[in-house]
Amino acid sequence: MRSRDVSSRSLPRVFGEVADGHGAVMDAFVQNFTERGDVGAACAVYVDGRIVVDLWAGVADRRTGRPWHANTAAVIFSCSKGLLAISAYVLAQQGLLDLDAPVARYWPEFAAHGKGSITMRQALSHRAGVPCLDVDLTKEAVIAWQPVIHAIEAQEPLFSPDAGHCYHAMTYGWLVGEVIRRITGLTPGAYFRRRIGDPLGLRTWIGLPAEARATVAWMESPLPDEDSDAARESARLQLERRIVQRSLSLGGAFAFPADGDFVTFNDPALQAAEIPGANGISTPRSLARLYAACVSEIDGRRLLSDASIADAVRVQAAGPQLSGMPDDGARWGTGFQLSSPPAQPMLGPRSFGHAGAGGQLAFADPEVQVGFAYLSNQMGGYGDVRARELTLALRSVLGR
Repeated sequence: MRSRDVSSRSLPRVFGEVADGHGAVMDAFVQNFTERGDVGAACAVYVDGRIVVDLWAGVADRRTGRPWHANTAAVIFSCSKGLLAISAYVLAQQGLLDLDAPVARYWPEFAAHGKGSITMRQALSHRAGVPCLDVDLTKEAVIAWQPVIHAIEAQEPLFSPDAGHCYHAMTYGWLVGEVIRRITGLTPGAYFRRRIGDPLGLRTWIGLPAEARATVAWMESPLPDEDSDAARESARLQLERRIVQRSLSLGGAFAFPADGDFVTFNDPALQAAEIPGANGISTPRSLARLYAACVSEIDGRRLLSDASIADAVRVQAAGPQLSGMPDDGARWGTGFQLSSPPAQPMLGPRSFGHAGAGGQLAFADPEVQVGFAYLSNQMGGYGDVRARELTLALRSVLGR
């Protein structure tokens, strides 16, 4: 980690558009640069199927000075889990996936070593008991996909679903992604593009195509954590807890989020691979459009039914994690992070989406038909408030 003086930052040149009445969101966006360390970032908001905030500013790559443009994309980290959850619900609506069926119905080999009764809903809710793997993996094995699948099949669960929850930082992607692959014959990234991304015209990928690489921002390693007891305790537990260490690195396949000053997912090989719970890449405009399409019609199509949303936002996990990490207020529905004040308030109790490492955030709210996304290439540390301030500004505009 390195300190960075942001007190004298000049006012950034902001591009894009803000609808009348949404100026508070732009004010918060600017303050993220002048007061909170942003280097390059964008924020987009849809309301009732119409884009009302579309802002970008700063530098996409400080090595070259390349500016952030309207089509600049960024690594979304665990916001990727939301893409998988949306895909799972689309399959459920088609009758191809039963969320309360055992994972092994679709992936028989998963049942080995006492995992036969674990359901898809439990896997989507961080209750599957396999947040990390005993086997050490290499980067090449992770990219190859199948070695991770075999490692999950061979893994004994660390705890039962009834014991509680533990965030499946990386394994979530293969748990859900392999079921998608077994049902559709497509990898999760390919399924997402064919069924959701291409029809909606999204610049959102799990597995970056070569032709989009030049548009991706260079991620900057995290800013220092805030000076607080909570930050120090969180840092200590991450270093000491084996589950946390192995879940983030897949047994040493790569450092996460960064190896010194190099953010791991800047690696072109990792960006091109499918690491479906963590390496999604998107423009903020596309991510907001995706979530808007979950709760309202976009170009005549809506992704999720009212019944799916009601099912998704029922709380499945909350409180202290079995890893020993402190309770930060996070609440989980089926596949999605829910509004979790004070750290991640979103707009209301029925908001659903996902945060990502370093400050990324995307969500929908069915009550006001909002799709929201904020992405930055400057990763934040513990206590980062950039997405929260944008969310609170939007809340004030909407009278929530």
